[in-house]
Amino acid sequence: MAKIRPVGDRVVVKPAAKEEVTKSGIVIPDTAKEKPQEGVVVAVGNGRLLDNGDRAPIDVHEGDRVLFAKYGGTEFKLDGEEYLVLKENDILAIVG
Repeated sequence: MAKIRPVGDRVVVKPAAKEEVTKSGIVIPDTAKEKPQEGVVVAVGNGRLLDNGDRAPIDVHEGDRVLFAKYGGTEFKLDGEEYLVLKENDILAIVG
């Protein structure tokens, strides 16, 4: 991945690939797939700027597997890969 650094309390996540075939062998077309809600953090901003000028640290780190809000963030493509920029409060949990 090209170098990308989100600003403030934003985090860049690479969404996990969803299974295209169900356990019973049914193939799911792209149009019927739900948006993934899990991914891996690939870049983290410096944190939210507080009123006193300090930065609030971000709770997630690069490499963390996270669950995020279904319709949160902004999708973009970089070097043919899909990524998502989320605010820290769109991240619901760290998995594992």
